[in-house]
Amino acid sequence: MTASNSAAEPLVSVVTPFYNSEDFLAECIESVLAQTYGHFEYLLVDNQSTDRSAEIAASYARKDPRVRVLHTDSFLDQVQNYNGALRRISPAARYVKMVQADDWIFPRCLAEMVALAERNARVAIVSSFTLRETEVHGSGLPISRPVISGREARRLHLLDGIYMFGSPTTLLLRADIVRARDPFYTEGRFHEDTEAVYEILRDWDFCFVHQVLSFTRAQAESITGSTRSYDPHALDRLILVRMYGREVLNDEEYAACLDEALTRYYRRLAEAKLNRRGEGYWDYHRRGLATIGEEIDRVRLVREAVPTLLDWARVNPMNAVRAMRRRYEKAMNGVKLP
Repeated sequence: MTASNSAAEPLVSVVTPFYNSEDFLAECIESVLAQTYGHFEYLLVDNQSTDRSAEIAASYARKDPRVRVLHTDSFLDQVQNYNGALRRISPAARYVKMVQADDWIFPRCLAEMVALAERNARVAIVSSFTLRETEVHGSGLPISRPVISGREARRLHLLDGIYMFGSPTTLLLRADIVRARDPFYTEGRFHEDTEAVYEILRDWDFCFVHQVLSFTRAQAESITGSTRSYDPHALDRLILVRMYGREVLNDEEYAACLDEALTRYYRRLAEAKLNRRGEGYWDYHRRGLATIGEEIDRVRLVREAVPTLLDWARVNPMNAVRAMRRRYEKAMNGVKLP
């Protein structure tokens, strides 16, 4: 596909919300403008940047009529900025492609994704392999079977840990679904990008292009990527199982899946406790659990500390001894062991 036949192609709204992204923004924009697919608009939404980002965006808008630079009225948090940007897509768009400002897409990204979506009217979300720094991410579907039901996609993730949804940069979305969800990302959640996918796939199918079509920087793995040092994946999995597990799993599957998620989660918390993680870590997890009406189970946390210490002992006996020594001294009100 080329720009010369773009009139026959469905319109894609490509959206890049940005804030102080001058180091990577030009690379992101150029990757969109280099698409072999011709019929797209490109919305660059500036969230009150204080660096050269807005100037960089404006320079591309002057050269290419497909590019529009928009500005927020005031500074927004990240999720609010993403939602506001998605509200500005063209009413004529059939598909929406988010490209996060730190990321970029390969030249045939739009062409390959739109072509597969156009062949499958029940598909709401198209994903693909992505290059995350130096590693290719995305797996689980045989190349002969690019389309599956939303129910099956969610089951594969919950039961087998097969995560095909990537980050916002990885996905192409049906525009009518984006318009129908306002806000698109539920504000106040901890993993709103994943939860939006799960909710859409209640009613729609999912498809996967077996090509590497995007590049994702490690810090942009999700729209809550700034908390990646807080073990967000273990919390994410527990929240997803609690919120959506009963929709796609039978009672036996749900019980096993929940037990696995809880064990994994509290092992991570036990490691954090033994490593004396700071208050920011614990506040993050308290707030995350509160979104599903739960609190940290201190009894389970203590229980999971035992196998965690045993694992430490097998890998590094001296670390385990020091950790147990600290815990003993704390229990003895500061009395030091000889």
